[in-house]
Amino acid sequence: MKKTVSFFIIFIFAFTSSIQALSWAFPFVVWDGNVYEVKQEKLGEKEIGEWIGEVKTRPNDMTGEYYGNASNAYPKGTPYYKINNIPTEKAIAVKVSENGWQKAIYSHEAPFHWLDLLQIIIPIVIFISIAILIGLRIKK
Repeated sequence: MKKTVSFFIIFIFAFTSSIQALSWAFPFVVWDGNVYEVKQEKLGEKEIGEWIGEVKTRPNDMTGEYYGNASNAYPKGTPYYKINNIPTEKAIAVKVSENGWQKAIYSHEAPFHWLDLLQIIIPIVIFISIAILIGLRIKK
């Protein structure tokens, strides 16, 4: 019996894997291939310009990979806005509540991910396919 219990305990410790997830250094959003660190700085409604995009994807918490307009802190659909008198290369606004926006400062360029190419390739393939179909119908 002692051998069975000892074997069972050794088996559990030897073959169980631990699950690890990333701990993000700071809250961020990705827009137009750039990563912006979201600061605690609040913005007023008068500072907010036009809508420029929204969160479309979430990063993988195990690998840290992300693509497109992603965020590790905000849900899909969270809108991004221009900030009046500040170029988007320096900062953007993230809507965090009904009447609340926070400033997101440019941090660095987002890493390349192959899924980023889908945003370019799919419309091109659709356009070429339609052009070919139209061309074939015209020849008939």
